[in-house]
Amino acid sequence: MDKNTITGFILMALVLIGFSWYSRPSEEQIKAQHERDSIAAAQNESSTPTPSRDGGEKAGAQLSSDSEALALTGERGEVLDSTSILFAASQGEEQLITLENDLVKLTLNTRGGVIEDAVIKGHLDQQKQPVRLLSKENAHLRLMLAGKADNIITDQLFFEAVNVTDSSVTMRLPISKGTLDIDYRLRPESYMLDMIVTAHGLNDLFNPSTNVLYIEWADRARQLEKGFDFEQRYACIRYHEASGDTDNLSETSDEDEDIEKALDWIAFKNQFFSAVLISQQEFKSVHLKSQLYKKGQGYLKNYEASMQTAFDPTGTRPTQLQFYIGPNDFHTLKAHNDLSLNADKDLELEDLVYLGWPIVRWVNRWFIIYLFDWLKGFGLHMGLVLLLLTIIVKALVYPATKKSYLASARMRVLKPKIDALNAKYPKQEDAMKKQQEMMQLYSQYGVSPMGGCLPMLIQAPIWIALFNFVPNAIELRGQSFLWADDLSAYDDVIHWNKDLWLIGDHLSIFCVLFCIMQVANTWISMKQQQSAVMSPEQEQSMKMMKWMMYLMPLMFFFMFNTYSSGLNYYYFLSGFTSILIMWFLRKTTNDSRLLAQLEAYKAKNANNPKKQSSMAARLEALQKMAEQQQHQQKK
Repeated sequence: MDKNTITGFILMALVLIGFSWYSRPSEEQIKAQHERDSIAAAQNESSTPTPSRDGGEKAGAQLSSDSEALALTGERGEVLDSTSILFAASQGEEQLITLENDLVKLTLNTRGGVIEDAVIKGHLDQQKQPVRLLSKENAHLRLMLAGKADNIITDQLFFEAVNVTDSSVTMRLPISKGTLDIDYRLRPESYMLDMIVTAHGLNDLFNPSTNVLYIEWADRARQLEKGFDFEQRYACIRYHEASGDTDNLSETSDEDEDIEKALDWIAFKNQFFSAVLISQQEFKSVHLKSQLYKKGQGYLKNYEASMQTAFDPTGTRPTQLQFYIGPNDFHTLKAHNDLSLNADKDLELEDLVYLGWPIVRWVNRWFIIYLFDWLKGFGLHMGLVLLLLTIIVKALVYPATKKSYLASARMRVLKPKIDALNAKYPKQEDAMKKQQEMMQLYSQYGVSPMGGCLPMLIQAPIWIALFNFVPNAIELRGQSFLWADDLSAYDDVIHWNKDLWLIGDHLSIFCVLFCIMQVANTWISMKQQQSAVMSPEQEQSMKMMKWMMYLMPLMFFFMFNTYSSGLNYYYFLSGFTSILIMWFLRKTTNDSRLLAQLEAYKAKNANNPKKQSSMAARLEALQKMAEQQQHQQKK
């Protein structure tokens, strides 16, 4: 990267920053816009189907298996005609049924026959109350069937609760001479709820071609963690394709998508908790929608999903559904794969824990997770676990770090010889010849200018892997350490009541320490570069690059001030141990002895020259070509 390119990048960055500052709205504009957003949200709240129990949206087009719209019976709470087969089911009173085990408490309502409330035990929200993942005010689920005369829409009908126990219930909907049963069974010591839909004696109510159960599910994801921006970034609708791939809608923008492939499950995901609807006969004709909420409204995103799954009106083959309502814990999710109603299918629920891109995911999946679990097994505080994790990771990559440092040190002790070459070829037109002799010199001493790069590249996947692992480790949630009250969220001992541009409403001390450590590491690295071998052109470029390197910690501060304190703490420890390692290597490396080793290498191989490197060969060819051109020009 030459001087002009670097200057161009800096100017573009300054222009972008200046334009952002200049075009930001005034306080009066922000206040007016906030008032307009609040009014719009209040107006849209009554029309959106997400929090409303009575719906209010015609879903006839979704009910039609032959692309014809069907009129929905019972929409908007209308009273059915007494001759309707659903008349008796439309009359009744709500009754709440509770299913509970040691991990979760679920409340079902006989009106609609579905889950109305879900509380996850053992985990607290910001108000120190058990996490409520689904609630009557925010979540809505209804099943729909297209009949010959009347369409069955469960949220407008009253079920009868029969066979009630602490962990199971049958929601029975009487229809004419038959029933539609929804059997619920909460698995012991698990977060899995079986939901089996079976028709009894309803053959005559449906057309012979009817084989589809329509499902509409919606929820407003409530903010459960302290850091809104950080939590919203990790909340999304995630789904698993029947082919085995896992994907999701955008985490950072509104998205409305039709999924062409068959799906095994659809998850409404928060940062640390998920509600997952699973179908053993697969979901088809899936439509998903995710919309962002703004900070301060108490919600992260608005989720909507509509889908189809198999239905047998004869009741011979029940529709098998399941709900997972629990934490995004890797091992917990993986264990719940074995609770699938279809034993031949691996649900891969552990994919709800995002571990990064493929190579990074492998590092997390097969190394970081097991190392973290091993340290956690000693019963240590999470702050100490992260400290030991840092030390072990640094110890494992120490050979690569040492190799990188020694490669740089060899270049440093050869600096007088390179300086002599620079003095020998001071003219710009001799640059290629000078470069060729440098490559020959490197070859004679067995030194590679790129020798320090490959070991550093080996460490990069681990650095990035922990960037993805730490924010998704539910074990850090609610764990305090030093001044941070929650390692999964930012530490805000220093805070104020107004959002400042680029900073927010707080100052993360761990983030500041991390950035200071980055500055220290940059300074040490620059000191080492100053004593390393460089041409005058390289030295000029390094002067420009130095200031860019010092700007990086400032950029990191704006990025990581809202990130989890656990991640900033880890990066601070990583930077601190890197400084200690560099100090140790510098103290234990004798430049005179290293130069003697290089001279011995040169003498040993003096009569056995190494094959010329490809780069040196290209430089030699270019040099000959340039000399021929100069010779022709002189003629």
